[in-house]
Amino acid sequence: MEYKFWGWQTANCEPVAQEYKGLKNLKNPRDMYDAMTHVWCEYSCAPRYRSEWSKDNMTVGQCSITSFLVQDIFGGEVYGVPLEEGGFHCYNVVGDCRFDLTSEQFGGKQLVYDEKHPQSREEHFASQEKYERYLYIKNALNEYLNANK
Repeated sequence: MEYKFWGWQTANCEPVAQEYKGLKNLKNPRDMYDAMTHVWCEYSCAPRYRSEWSKDNMTVGQCSITSFLVQDIFGGEVYGVPLEEGGFHCYNVVGDCRFDLTSEQFGGKQLVYDEKHPQSREEHFASQEKYERYLYIKNALNEYLNANK
């Protein structure tokens, strides 16, 4: 199967977390992407992007919460690509694997993934609203995995 997210071809890292009961269904980030397509929703989208969210554009506004959830499961680091309008678009680096499960929101625009801008969970989750969206997708993913063992 061909995916559209950046780095899908080499996203071969394995999960390291044990807290997800259905984790055996997540063998690599491609499996996580498949599961997240059942989890991402308008509620989990950043409020400023909700008008752009749809089933056809389900990754919009999901980058930081998804990247930190990926980090929970696969380990590694979260980095950011500076955006023209300010802020960062988050992606993951796990060993030699570099991937961005939410890159589709940019269409064909090429981002520069250069590991120059490490992102901190503490800084991102200082926003209560963002932290609540992270907890929402974390719980929704766990429920989805448990229901689809």
